[in-house]
Amino acid sequence: MKSWWYYSVELLPGIITKGVYPPDLPMIPRMMMRRCSLQGMSCLDVGTMEGIMPVLMRKAGAKEVLAVDAINHCDHKLKAVKHYHNVDFEFKTVGSIYQLDEKLEGRPFDLINYSGLLYHVFSPLMALCGVRPLLKRNGLLIVSTNVVLDDGYSMEFNNGGRMQTENNTFWYVSVKLFDYMLRYLKLSPQDCIYVPHTAVKSDIRYTFEKRSGYLSVLCRASDEVLATADDEWMLNSAAGSWEYQWNADWKLAARQPKSKININGQLDKSHFRKDLDCLDLWEAVNNRPPLTVTQSPSDSHLLSLSDKF
Repeated sequence: MKSWWYYSVELLPGIITKGVYPPDLPMIPRMMMRRCSLQGMSCLDVGTMEGIMPVLMRKAGAKEVLAVDAINHCDHKLKAVKHYHNVDFEFKTVGSIYQLDEKLEGRPFDLINYSGLLYHVFSPLMALCGVRPLLKRNGLLIVSTNVVLDDGYSMEFNNGGRMQTENNTFWYVSVKLFDYMLRYLKLSPQDCIYVPHTAVKSDIRYTFEKRSGYLSVLCRASDEVLATADDEWMLNSAAGSWEYQWNADWKLAARQPKSKININGQLDKSHFRKDLDCLDLWEAVNNRPPLTVTQSPSDSHLLSLSDKF
């Protein structure tokens, strides 16, 4: 109980570990996962820490759940969480997050949670290339990362710790570039939640001189690159560039089984691109009300014994 915990977890009634996040900060990947119907599905959680998301996946009826992390730094905590919440799931260490498809031997998943990772790697695009082939055709991916609200296609580097002092933080990607990367890798944005960094009350500094926040996106796997009508470059690059062909196993992606996973409820399509039938992240982030606080513990970074999903 006195050791460091990333998440707050109730292990026994009223006995709760102290995580790093304030109690009213929304955990938006968790909220986004409720949009997914997980009964009987196969799920992957990448960068699992103490396993909150795998516990919730199992409680939601997932048939099989694999949690992975770079190293085995939460082993005793994972075992405690599984024991006290009476759930079981697989756990593996994978080292570097690159080439995850090779490390997991091409294993297919209906849902993959890939949150809080892209700002911790040297190359966000390469990291996504490693996980994309593991997604079943028509499957769902929750991908969440720090973003910059710049009206352009760029990434901000954390030189001198100007964005965060945390030494594994490298990039804040712009919303438009994030959107472009997803569509380039045959991922169709369907829904999103945005929390501005100014709303985060924490000992850790997240803000810098540009507007920034944390964005969680629910994507549906597509069989095609999602290029707008005026973007011939995206199509040509996907068809002919060596990097695109070499760094993602598209043959594996194409032969994965088709998922039957559903999205719960109606999608708000007011900011969808009509030509591609997918969400325009820039329009959504700028026009939907941002989420700043939550009054519901089940939307926070606290895992309670009574939580069902």
